[in-house]
Amino acid sequence: MKNQQVESDKEKPLLEDIRLLGQILGEVIREQEGEDAYALIEHIRQLAVADRRGQGDREGAEGQLEALLHGLTGDQVVTVVRAFTYFSHLANLAEDRHFLRRREAHERRGEHSRGSIAGALDRLAAAGVGQADIVATLERAYISPVLTAHPTEVQRKSILDAEKAIAGLLGRREELRQAQARDDDDARLPGYLRETEAAIRARVTQLWQTRMIRNARLTVQDEIDNALSYYESTFLAEVPALYEGLEDRLDAPDLPVFFRMGQWIGGDRDGNPNVSAASLRYALQRQSRVALRHYLAEVHALGAELSLSERRVAVSQALHDLAQSSGDDSERRADEPYRRALTVVYARLAARLRTLLANENIHPHESVTRPPYATVDEFLADLRVIETSLKTHYGGALAAGRLRGLIRKAQVFGFHLATLDMRQSSDQHEAVIAELLRAADIEAHYETLDEPARRDLLLRTLADPRPLTIPGHGYGDRTRGELDIYAAAREVVDTHGAQALRHYIISHTEDVSDLLEVLVLLKEARILTGAWPASARTPVIVVPLFETIGDLRRAPAIMREYYALPGIAAMVLRSGAEQDVMLGYSDSNKDGGILTSHWELYVAEVALARLFTELSAQYGAPLRLRMFHGRGGAVGRGGGPSYEAILAQPPGTVNAQIRLTEQGEVIASKYANPEIARRNLETLVAATLEATLLPAVPGRDRSDGSHPVGEDYLAAAQALSDAGMAAYRDVVYGIPDFAAYFYDATPVREIAELNIGSRPAARKPGRRLEDLRAIPWGFGWGQSRLTLPGWFGLGSAVDRYVAHHPDGADAAWRLLREMHQEWPFFRTLVANIDMVLAKSDMNLARKYSTLVEDRVLAAKVFDAIAAEWHRTVAALAGITGSADRLAGNPGLARSMRHRFPYIDPLHHIQVELLRRWRAGETDERIQTAIHISINGIAAALRNSG
Repeated sequence: MKNQQVESDKEKPLLEDIRLLGQILGEVIREQEGEDAYALIEHIRQLAVADRRGQGDREGAEGQLEALLHGLTGDQVVTVVRAFTYFSHLANLAEDRHFLRRREAHERRGEHSRGSIAGALDRLAAAGVGQADIVATLERAYISPVLTAHPTEVQRKSILDAEKAIAGLLGRREELRQAQARDDDDARLPGYLRETEAAIRARVTQLWQTRMIRNARLTVQDEIDNALSYYESTFLAEVPALYEGLEDRLDAPDLPVFFRMGQWIGGDRDGNPNVSAASLRYALQRQSRVALRHYLAEVHALGAELSLSERRVAVSQALHDLAQSSGDDSERRADEPYRRALTVVYARLAARLRTLLANENIHPHESVTRPPYATVDEFLADLRVIETSLKTHYGGALAAGRLRGLIRKAQVFGFHLATLDMRQSSDQHEAVIAELLRAADIEAHYETLDEPARRDLLLRTLADPRPLTIPGHGYGDRTRGELDIYAAAREVVDTHGAQALRHYIISHTEDVSDLLEVLVLLKEARILTGAWPASARTPVIVVPLFETIGDLRRAPAIMREYYALPGIAAMVLRSGAEQDVMLGYSDSNKDGGILTSHWELYVAEVALARLFTELSAQYGAPLRLRMFHGRGGAVGRGGGPSYEAILAQPPGTVNAQIRLTEQGEVIASKYANPEIARRNLETLVAATLEATLLPAVPGRDRSDGSHPVGEDYLAAAQALSDAGMAAYRDVVYGIPDFAAYFYDATPVREIAELNIGSRPAARKPGRRLEDLRAIPWGFGWGQSRLTLPGWFGLGSAVDRYVAHHPDGADAAWRLLREMHQEWPFFRTLVANIDMVLAKSDMNLARKYSTLVEDRVLAAKVFDAIAAEWHRTVAALAGITGSADRLAGNPGLARSMRHRFPYIDPLHHIQVELLRRWRAGETDERIQTAIHISINGIAAALRNSG
């Protein structure tokens, strides 16, 4: 009882925030739409709550709700859906505020939470890891979140901006209330509180009067600009602060650059015909513009701060020389060398910006012209001159402020802001190479060659110093477009530096020739230079992406055969000795189910790590392997808490090197609020350090020496994977017309109509599951509350494992429970499945199944899914020892408890609207309300695809 009271007290501020926001929203609805609209919304909510809780006559409540919804007019449904959707958005803001509140409370008590840098350093110290070891690890580390434009962000930027303002006002209100509690005598505080709440009301009014969904599909340029807004509001401030906090804790004042930002937007053309050479150039130009304009503002601010006079303090000779080179003969600044030196810095930055944008508006010092900085190192050298002079002449406190931050920003973000990845599908490369070879009269039928013949031909082409392309030849549109992309890539590298474009990702890598084809195209663009194989090098890492279950199983063999080819290892060593391998979570899950996806990823990572250890020994030089995790927002696409996901990686595979995608709505939820962004950035660093430096399974090692996890664990995981994949494919690919069920029982057709991205939802027209992208696959199941990709197969797998264990059922259960307790991989997998099941709802899902026209098919598929759901619930209870969902995640359990009464009405309304729309109603307000309901459900569940 005492613990329940403590939890209730902890929740009180959250409930107060939710009530406040709900009250304000209600007042706005009354004001804008009238009392009748508000009463209707409340009545629908009450009926939905009664339906969920089974209060009184559940069937009566359900019938009343269906009758009420059936009679709503077009205007009414739009108003009702907007109301419940906005409540979900506002509840998210309250929960984010509560997360920060609880974390700050822990920190005030000296309790460092899991996922914080302070907590990681505590755990490392407790394990006997010294600070020197941590610094040494960071010196070789590469940690990079990569923002992608995968279309699962359903909110408009206008909405996100307004909600960001509300989040800030909630924080301001809390500070005022705390001040009021400390000092009741300050008569100004009640007025400040009223002003803050009035400002919240104004922003909620803005939300209500703002169109919620986009009326035009996003362009690639829109996606680029949207992503860059996070750099301006968050990353440019928070990433340097991350470094500074870690440096202060480690007492290491100048850590090397280990954390970098990555970007796909503008370079990822896999399945997106809208990405072109123009978008690649635009992306880097915009990125560089953001970086340079930020540096200009910082240098201008530094000039205001560094008003130091030579009459008061001496300066270094280098600083004196830099100031003298300004040519600034103003008497006002004659004795202010730092300001004159910064005039030079500003002018050279401005000159670089002008080379990118001739019409860019540069504010101060326009009269001072200097040659542009050719590289960021030149900019850093001038900043170091200023820093050294300050530190050696009693200005250390000044050097430790804005200047320290600017130096770190230049080191991390350079002039390019973020590394832009290129990505294309292997079949597109094949088609381009085939046309080039055919036009050059080298090989007329490249597509029909077997793999050995392809490898031999491509290696000979690499060794041929002559270009493969023929000037003026009339190549097809695809080939011309691809060649233009590579030409643009060469320009980008020349203009912005090698770090601007470092990774080329090959989707659907199925064999060694897929990598060689890209090397040939890089050679044609003169990005791969030098004679092959004697001196060839390239600043671009060719990155295979292994996506399906079959590709993952072949990955180690493909990489072994690739490095066995003459010239490959030497080229990689010559080019930086780095090899990224990207692992696809989404397609592997859609292919084989969640158990097999995660297990095959695990097995592939272990085998790849062993391979590169062998290669490093073979060539007498370290070949750094970096796993690039293609994770999505939903668990079925590799989502889930990043901290646990990194710790769950196989032992020895992180090794201080990791890249991972941040996609869709996850970007906004993690990085829109700068405070939350700092916590999430810390999480990536903390988890990487722990995964690298702490033992995989503390206190337990029953292995044969080849793997720090016991063979019994590995064998059990393999057995579960085999059984889980069989169960998954028997239903998803084994039931005839399963795809028809999916398309009818989820709003996936309507999701494809949403203007949430520049990329098509399917690779090819039609309704084949094989052609549907993994994003709408997960999105559709989430909307219908079956959440199938995130759990299906575990129940059957556990049943089969227990039934066939040679030592009996009790021994099987003991081992599964032990794995859950001691093995991070299995514990995280089970926790993610538990989370997804908690978000599922079979009663709501059954309502969606009524949308399927073929009732026999509907019953067959739904019954099969429901049976597996019940098996999985039982399996989780047996493994975790708890029948309650989210027993180990009280924060999420609390969140869902508060929001479910407001999600349910959206589902009931969505089913009704889908039925009307598909029956032929043409009222566009119905379609609008469907799209808003998709937005609201995605926001309420806090993940979409």
